[in-house]
Amino acid sequence: MLEMRRAATAVVLSVFFVGEAFAASPAPVKAENGMVVTAQHLASRIGVDVMKQGGNAVDAAVAVGYALAVAYPSAGNIGGGGFMTIRFKDGSSTFLDFRERAPLAATKTMYLDKDGKPVEGLSLDGYLAVGVPGSVAGFEMAREKYGSKTRAELMAPAVKLAREGFVLNQGDADMLARNAKRLAKDKAAAQIFLKADGKPYAMGETLVQADLGAALASISEKGADAFYKGDIADKIVKASSEQGGILAKADFELYSVRELAPVTCSYRGYDIVSSPPPSSGGLIICEILNVLEGYPISYLGFGSAETVHLMVEAMRFAYVDRNSALGDPAFVENPVAKLTDKAYAAEIRSKIDKYHAGVSKDLMPKGFGESTETTHYSIVDKDGNAVAVTYTLNGNFGAGVVAPGTGILLNNEMDDFTQKPGVPNLYGLVQGEANAVAPKKTPLSSMSPTIVSKDGKVFMVIGSPGGSRIITITLEAIINVIDHGMNIREAIDAPRVHHQWLPDTVYIEANGLSPDTQKILAGMGYKLDMAGPGKTWGQAAGILVGGASLSEIEKGGGARLNGAIDSRAQAGEAVGY
Repeated sequence: MLEMRRAATAVVLSVFFVGEAFAASPAPVKAENGMVVTAQHLASRIGVDVMKQGGNAVDAAVAVGYALAVAYPSAGNIGGGGFMTIRFKDGSSTFLDFRERAPLAATKTMYLDKDGKPVEGLSLDGYLAVGVPGSVAGFEMAREKYGSKTRAELMAPAVKLAREGFVLNQGDADMLARNAKRLAKDKAAAQIFLKADGKPYAMGETLVQADLGAALASISEKGADAFYKGDIADKIVKASSEQGGILAKADFELYSVRELAPVTCSYRGYDIVSSPPPSSGGLIICEILNVLEGYPISYLGFGSAETVHLMVEAMRFAYVDRNSALGDPAFVENPVAKLTDKAYAAEIRSKIDKYHAGVSKDLMPKGFGESTETTHYSIVDKDGNAVAVTYTLNGNFGAGVVAPGTGILLNNEMDDFTQKPGVPNLYGLVQGEANAVAPKKTPLSSMSPTIVSKDGKVFMVIGSPGGSRIITITLEAIINVIDHGMNIREAIDAPRVHHQWLPDTVYIEANGLSPDTQKILAGMGYKLDMAGPGKTWGQAAGILVGGASLSEIEKGGGARLNGAIDSRAQAGEAVGY
């Protein structure tokens, strides 16, 4: 039966992987000792080199984080923030929250006009959109507590990459070209990422970032204090005050990383460890998986109308919980126990109509309605330590600004707060009071760095960028492996569906569902939105341990580590040794 089901899945995949976006997936990259999967090939290689030199997975994660700040400027960063999920070889786990925080001068109404309406672009462009960055503090805490290498050893590759430059491949050049007009609006950013004639650098040309190299060298020498208490913070604060921002030196001096217990749940005998609030990712993945566990998803098949119907309804109920109830745990009591409870999932299943689409407005909570440029990387070392990191500038190149003399692109993470309850943000998420702006508060996130284990051993490391779709991208990769028998590369490359409660629309990636399936879903009452050519979602990065697929693991004949970077990631690479 298992082989028949997987054969059926292969047929479905051959139908859906059509067109340029979904050609047949290459085989996963195989290795025995260590694996690093990132959205930028140079960063992946740096991470593997660290492990070859005796570093562990955390050491590699720190080196990769700094390298991506140089080689992947649209999302890699030291001017943003993120999350790190760690599972140690002994089976224990932890979670580091180094997400951006609202400045001390932030107010609930800071993005509204005198009539109480959101001012377009105010939370996205320029210094008023910038949250206090956390990446440097996060990497330093991870290295000091759980790494084995010195800061200088781990930062040297990034410093060299910035000072000497790197040759752009096509993916790197395309990234700069797509954002040239936006980068041109900020003088300091334009001086770095555009040539003297105002044109973006092309494939084969070298991008040098001298100021960023100097900033990284200062951090390498002096630690996090160089960023938060020294010259770097002074320059960012000065630029902010001169250009309408509210960042103050105290915002940097008071920043601290939180170490939290991860969210945990189980799915069909697999143990999930993922991101807790202030991320919604782990909770909502667990809630959706708990709902789907009650249905024979494997039997119903990948891409079938029945499977999509059940997935969408589970997403609908979970996202209403996300958008109305969750927020920074320092400010909001998050219903963690309820959302991860199997009994609550059963209650949701009892409300799902087998034959008709749900209606989102019927789930409106009482009192409610008063980019995708993140990046994820996955790492496993020779000892079985696993690290999943998702960090972000929020939108492409963040707020589009660089504080002169720093070379550091700054985030526009303040847009992740609720500007006004009931008003959608950059990703169309309609959120409530729990996520309102407040000083020192962390905005709610969808980032979902996730580690799956089975029988006490690491099974899968997975995550993705994608804004509000991060949750469903990560979720679907897990389901594709466990329920549909795909190998790790197929699971990541497979076309995706997404629903986030509001708007009440099922988003389908290009070529994601057959015309027949679309017709059935429309007949059930769903509003469908097909992404056009070139519109892709996220760039997932995953590792499967013990084999390339579940069947290979069960047979016991596969390579220990099997890595895959999304085919949607032009510059990414899985590298092992």
